[in-house]
Amino acid sequence: MSPAVKYTLGRVGLFVVVFVLLTPVPVAFLVKAMIAVVASAGFSYFLLAKWRNEMAEQLGSVAERRQAEKARLRAALAGDEAAAAAGDRASSPAPQAGPAPTAAAGPAPSTTEIADVAGTDRAPANADKGDSKAS
Repeated sequence: MSPAVKYTLGRVGLFVVVFVLLTPVPVAFLVKAMIAVVASAGFSYFLLAKWRNEMAEQLGSVAERRQAEKARLRAALAGDEAAAAAGDRASSPAPQAGPAPTAAAGPAPSTTEIADVAGTDRAPANADKGDSKAS
């Protein structure tokens, strides 16, 4: 069982135990719940210290692994082929590095050019706003 699950179940268990012990006390339900939360937090600080430390170690190792993967991905995106190959999770071999694709130079096509390529003869919606008042 993972340390996080053990610690969480321990905290919930302590809360239930304290809440059950408070049932004979003649106070409101929510007051009992608040007392149980505060008391179980105090008890868990001392009683569940080992599980809390195990959980912290597990979370620390996960954070280190994520940080290393992030650094590898950044290096791969920056063009470091060794970093890209080192972290390749695919079972097939890494693809051969070729020339990087470049963006076409020049202005972006207009909406009418896009419509012509798509095979439609639609003009943009704002193409003749000024011409409608001419008559």
